[in-house]
Amino acid sequence: RAVHVVGFLSDKYRIFSGGDDYSSNLWDIPSATEIVSYSEHTDYVRCGCASKVNADVFVTGSYDHTVKLFDARTKSSVMTIEHGQPVESVLLFPSGGLLVSAGGRYVKVWDVLKGGQLLVSLKNHHKTVTCLCLNSSGQRLLSGSLDRHVKIYSTTSYKVVHSFNYATSILSLALSPEDETIVVGMTNGVLNVKHRKPEETKEKSQNKRQPAYRTYVKGRTYMPKQEDFCVSKPVKRVLRKYDKLLKSFQSSKALDAVLEPPIRLYTPEVTVAVMQELHRRGTLRSALAGRDEKQINLLLTFVARRVIEPRFTPVLVTVADMITDIYQPVVGQSAIVDRQFLRLQEAIGKEIDYQEELLEVLGMMDTLFATFTQKRATYLEENKSNGLTETMETNMN
Repeated sequence: RAVHVVGFLSDKYRIFSGGDDYSSNLWDIPSATEIVSYSEHTDYVRCGCASKVNADVFVTGSYDHTVKLFDARTKSSVMTIEHGQPVESVLLFPSGGLLVSAGGRYVKVWDVLKGGQLLVSLKNHHKTVTCLCLNSSGQRLLSGSLDRHVKIYSTTSYKVVHSFNYATSILSLALSPEDETIVVGMTNGVLNVKHRKPEETKEKSQNKRQPAYRTYVKGRTYMPKQEDFCVSKPVKRVLRKYDKLLKSFQSSKALDAVLEPPIRLYTPEVTVAVMQELHRRGTLRSALAGRDEKQINLLLTFVARRVIEPRFTPVLVTVADMITDIYQPVVGQSAIVDRQFLRLQEAIGKEIDYQEELLEVLGMMDTLFATFTQKRATYLEENKSNGLTETMETNMN
């Protein structure tokens, strides 16, 4: 059979193995004999790891979507965890209380002491996660994937704190004992090695000579004379957050930035201006798409409130049309979103009625102006004809 995984138990005199015959075996090294064999998996045993706390505990992961915890003193597994995807890698924390499994696009953390309770499910990769690794302190968890990325998570918040991008898909990774070197094996046969830059020592930074106090106050008390020509110091222009995001072509994040309460409530013209700029770039639809219930509710609330303002109406009518087109399939699934759609419909209906009334008033005013112009022209013609008659009578006399 083909053996896919081999690992030492913490006593270093026994090893466990697993392969494509679906079995997990425990071996005694000095006597070269098999101690126990487990045949509980129903597909290839792809990965495994041993506990550093208990010399009898080891874990295996299989393509049958399960992770099994074995105790060498028992004849069957003591715990089975359903990962939900073919398991590619498993990892035990140094304390032995937490277990990490990777398979599909998911990295999941389980509490072994609570019977395999799921603590967190991470979905930060776009393709299958192939390998896992912990740093020496256990404060950073690393995952490699076929999407060419290595993600680094904080084990306190399980949020991504850093990411590395590689040329091709990643199959394996490892960290040096002092966390200064990361090694990655890729599908193109390349072994990539990255070294962390050494940090500057505090002694070197303290030895730097600081400028004297008079350097900072030099010229502060000088009073310019009448014939002096003063040159003002150029003020560095600081871009707002949404301007930086627009500059880096992050459309969705730029729209999120202008929908924050301080901008949305007190400077709505900025929010509408960013929407107009995104529409001009042709990225407004993609920025509006892919939002959850809370964000959809926020967008509809803003549009329904501001669409009746004449300066915002042309842009927000376009935005309302796109929102309706994108999220029409989810109508009826959320009472909050449905209520906001009805509110938007009511606001646009009122605006249409208002425009119709304005057109009627404009038509009446055009009629009045036309009548007034006609009467004025008739009056001028009469005055001209009377003047000509009086002139002819005077000449004849």
